[in-house]
Amino acid sequence: MARLHPTGVHPESQERLRVLQEAFPDWTEAEPAGADDLVVCHDPAYVARIRAVEETTWLDADTVCSESSFEAALYAAGAVIEAARRGGFALVRPPGHHALPARAMGFCLFGNVAIAGRRMRAEGADRVAIVDWDVHHGNGTQAIVGDDPTILFCSMQEWPFYPGTGGPDDQGETVVNVPLPAGSGDEEYLAAFDERVAPAVRAFEPDLVLVSAGFDAHVDDPLANMRVTEDGFRELARRSAGLAPMTTAVLEGGYNLDTLPALVGAALAGFSNS
Repeated sequence: MARLHPTGVHPESQERLRVLQEAFPDWTEAEPAGADDLVVCHDPAYVARIRAVEETTWLDADTVCSESSFEAALYAAGAVIEAARRGGFALVRPPGHHALPARAMGFCLFGNVAIAGRRMRAEGADRVAIVDWDVHHGNGTQAIVGDDPTILFCSMQEWPFYPGTGGPDDQGETVVNVPLPAGSGDEEYLAAFDERVAPAVRAFEPDLVLVSAGFDAHVDDPLANMRVTEDGFRELARRSAGLAPMTTAVLEGGYNLDTLPALVGAALAGFSNS
């Protein structure tokens, strides 16, 4: 994934994976998912369209796709599935939580965390909770699993902000959206987690929590307006890990290459010290 899916000077670049592989040299490689894993969450015609891309093209104003993007996406989904089995942290690209059932969106081709959630259900998990603390609302994940009574989706995000969903009235039986104003930092995020996310997840009693771990709510991220610190991400991870017998994380956003490795490291420390 550090070699495939080249995006040039795009914020979601190959360099994101390179700096993380250098920072965490004991990473292990996962097997790619199969196309059958993708069609559990995505329209087969859309999957076929991405598979058939032979030259660099823009799928929307933000999302680039080339001849190696489908292969990278299979590795990304496969890594999240393997991490879910092992309780690991999947360092992947392209990210996934904006990908809609039949359309790419917001740098994302396929819904990695939703795909892993469905696979874990097929492998025996009765209930799965997805906790998304990327600065942007995980609209794609919600579109895929929002009507599934066996998968809970909880998201904290800057609002109003891209992609325009996840506001205070955007709720459901297994959907909990927690919009936060621009400028929110550790205190606001942790309060929202304790007051809204944690009670909902505990009441749902999942076998597994899958965390869409975006780091673009960091104070120095170039694409958003929040003020979360390393300590904040460490604590979000620690509290997420205390919600179920097994916790897995998947990389979503986070676009400052100077800060991203330390933020992932802080989250890893939090997940391991729950």
